[in-house]
Amino acid sequence: MEKIRMKNPVVEMDGDEMTRILWADIKDELILPFVELQSEYYDLGLPNRDATRDAVTVAAAEAIKKWRVGVKCATITPNAQRMEEYKLHEMWRSPNGTIRAILDGTVFRTPIPCPVIRPYIPGWTKPITVARHSYGDLYKDTEFRVEGPGKAELLFTGADGSVQRQTVYDFEGPGVLQGCFNKDSSIENFARSCFEYALGERRDLWFSAKDTIMKKYDGLFKETFQRLYDAEYKTRFEQAGITYFYTLIDDAVARLVRSAGGMVWALKNYDGDVMSDMISTAFGSLAMMTSVLVTADGRYEYEAAHGTVTRHYYRHLRGEKTSTNPVATIYAWSGALRRRGELDGTPELAGYADALEQSVLDTISAGTVTGDLAALMDTRPEPVDSGAFLAAVRGRLEAKLQ
Repeated sequence: MEKIRMKNPVVEMDGDEMTRILWADIKDELILPFVELQSEYYDLGLPNRDATRDAVTVAAAEAIKKWRVGVKCATITPNAQRMEEYKLHEMWRSPNGTIRAILDGTVFRTPIPCPVIRPYIPGWTKPITVARHSYGDLYKDTEFRVEGPGKAELLFTGADGSVQRQTVYDFEGPGVLQGCFNKDSSIENFARSCFEYALGERRDLWFSAKDTIMKKYDGLFKETFQRLYDAEYKTRFEQAGITYFYTLIDDAVARLVRSAGGMVWALKNYDGDVMSDMISTAFGSLAMMTSVLVTADGRYEYEAAHGTVTRHYYRHLRGEKTSTNPVATIYAWSGALRRRGELDGTPELAGYADALEQSVLDTISAGTVTGDLAALMDTRPEPVDSGAFLAAVRGRLEAKLQ
């Protein structure tokens, strides 16, 4: 069959460890035989980030600004152990955090529903989307070790020379200090994107934070959401038959567990990171969740919401086959190619993405699954390795496209 052509490229960001291996396998098995792939390639593997002093990450983010669609493999955020393992020049920041800071968007993460997978919380009959603010907070923090007694102060010097100063803590001994930030403009973009997404999906929107403790910081988020809702979105929400409300994050967790799901749950950056993993795991697997960063000016970055599967990677290096679930990475590619097709007016590319996703779901429903999913199915099928799973998906995809 003739390959599907693309008018413009997607920005392709390669990654680390087992997901890097799967990235290449997915391209070879499920994309290149069917699509005349155009991509602007950036190697975000940790060795290359170190070699370029992380300039490659910045270049990739700027490329997404240009081409409007990117697709990213999972990457390592190094800690002290990785610093030694990879002999790094520096403990580089999260590449996701760097890209999101440059693009300033909202990450929407939604479990991939499959009829044969049982959620750990039986009452959750509808997927829960986590809308994660992707700017500032802990991912762009400043921190250092306090070596002894002294006063820690929060200091702001305005452009007009005015000074605001507040004592953080009078240290009587060693400790640690951290500062983080956010901006009105980014918080407003976050709130608007959440309201628009909820309206587009016709789903209730929850926003939760902890303004009782962080009265200024979280208070600004709460006030911004409420102000925009009252001024711009209240009537639209009522007409759509959906609701918006704010509640403290601990109350939201309690309500969520008792709910049937189906809502969009908006959270700050770190909260969204943690809770999206909880939601995806409760629905079945970290590898069964879509993740897309959407900016206010219409840029999109698709990714897998899980890590680099280090344990499986070491087994792979020993020559062992692994049963690593590639679904989230496949959906990152399908999401990016669908969006590229929609933006460029190439419906055949979007149709290919639909066929690819349906082929994945059909494969799982037929009982060909990786180990993480086999344990969740009533039939308890014998798990297959990643290569066999991809081959099964390819067989179904070929049949659909022909």
